[in-house]
Amino acid sequence: MHYELYVDSLFFINFIMNLYLLILVNHSAFHMACTRRILLGAAVGAVCFLFPFLGRGFVAVKLVLGIFAGTAGMLYITFPIKGIRMFLKLLEKLALYSFGMGGAVLFLIRCLPGARKFLTGTMGIMGVGGIAFLLFRRTKQSFGEKNNLCRAELTREGRSLAVTALVDSGNSLTEPVSGKPVCVVDRKVFRELWKEEPEFFRAIPYHSIGKKKGILQGYLLPGLLLEANGMKMQFRDVYVAVSDEEILGAGNADAESVNMIINPGLLSKERAGAAAMRQNERHNDTESDDTGQNPV
Repeated sequence: MHYELYVDSLFFINFIMNLYLLILVNHSAFHMACTRRILLGAAVGAVCFLFPFLGRGFVAVKLVLGIFAGTAGMLYITFPIKGIRMFLKLLEKLALYSFGMGGAVLFLIRCLPGARKFLTGTMGIMGVGGIAFLLFRRTKQSFGEKNNLCRAELTREGRSLAVTALVDSGNSLTEPVSGKPVCVVDRKVFRELWKEEPEFFRAIPYHSIGKKKGILQGYLLPGLLLEANGMKMQFRDVYVAVSDEEILGAGNADAESVNMIINPGLLSKERAGAAAMRQNERHNDTESDDTGQNPV
């Protein structure tokens, strides 16, 4: 039996389905990936899926290699994976959403046998995948901020403090000089780690509802470890702004106490270029040796 395959259609279907899956995984993984990375990862996965149809050899072997290379490539290109444990957790999320979408297609084919030809075509597969994508995303959003909670361990000068943190897309604070993302901690956390008020601080401008603008005092935190859903992310030299007001949102997040607001930009690969390169530099930072000019 002779089959005709259209490479462009095959690539397009897989690209769109990969896009659905990576967006869902990204929503359940604190929005660590930027749009550019998601698009690139989806494209790499779609290209790898074409491997079994190229050249000669055992189709089964090429299929396994193509699936493995495509899946691993998608995840590593899209997300800032820093260990095998984090990779396995993301792989688990990807597999769950994949089976969910595949199950949705099979369910509709069984329920609507008359529409089998359409449902197995390009538009049918993408349409059913799109419906499943919207349902999964709506279900994820219905949990609200509960899924954005994580455990944060802050370290400074031999002292460490574990708090409950909330990854909040509403926090877009950045340090004006370096462009680094800024997280927010309450005064209680600050006093636990900084026993004495530092002489210098960075002025972090902010805007909020009910107050047009204001200034928060920013300090450099040497170490920050975030842990959630089996994934751990380690950061160093992170700016934190100190809030004198109680951090709100704990009630909506179903947590007894939220002491820190994480800037999603800290988790994302989106900060490319000079600003990203400076993420781990300490030139003119608050606690470096050349703190004379830029700090307040």
